[in-house]
Amino acid sequence: MESKVTIPALQQMKRDGRKIVGVVAWDFQIAQIADRAGVDLISVGDSVGANLWGRATDAEVTVDEMLICCKAVRRGAKRALVSCDVPTGPAQSGSDTAVRAAQRLADEGGAEMVKVLGDPQTVRTIVEAGVPVFAEFHGENVPVERLIDQAKRLQDAGASLLDFRHSGPVAGLAVARAVSIPVLGGLGGGPWLDGRVRLAHTAIGYAAKWIDAKGETYGNAAKLSLAAFEALIDDVRAGRQIKGG
Repeated sequence: MESKVTIPALQQMKRDGRKIVGVVAWDFQIAQIADRAGVDLISVGDSVGANLWGRATDAEVTVDEMLICCKAVRRGAKRALVSCDVPTGPAQSGSDTAVRAAQRLADEGGAEMVKVLGDPQTVRTIVEAGVPVFAEFHGENVPVERLIDQAKRLQDAGASLLDFRHSGPVAGLAVARAVSIPVLGGLGGGPWLDGRVRLAHTAIGYAAKWIDAKGETYGNAAKLSLAAFEALIDDVRAGRQIKGG
């Protein structure tokens, strides 16, 4: 097995010009598979609320719920670095609340860093409490100069990585060049950044929407699952032995 991925290793990848690959995952099985494939980072996202549990928004997710997912992913990831989201509620309820949530995710959940959408002061407070931070910020309709300033302030606050959402090729490249820490892209990222983070369920076409979707992805587990369930139904109703016991 390759050596364990660390934050310094990811930062060295940026200096070497090697792209960082991350996926968002919430469970033991997907974490195992992604880890075996060789991803560098597994991000336990609060997107679990809408994408796995069918909630209206991700904002309903609690720290206790994130801990369940974080522990599962931590058990499955042997090489990849594991980051876990601080849910929206604690992240926006002041630095003290955010710090307590971050410490629980690190101490109880095994997260090696936490991702937070917050201001530099929140980032600084969490880092000073001993928990590395993956800081998220967004670039929709924001001047490039302001985005560069925001990225620099997050870096100065102690962030280890940045998740620059909706970057675009102009602002994304400018921000990636302006800071020394890796700038990754979730939604709206591209090859102009230091790496990408992709929802694992999107990469494998897991969600039900992929049964009828026309868009391209790296696999289509939804269609495969539909066909498998239909075959199972046929075997049971025909009185045949089912596959796999």
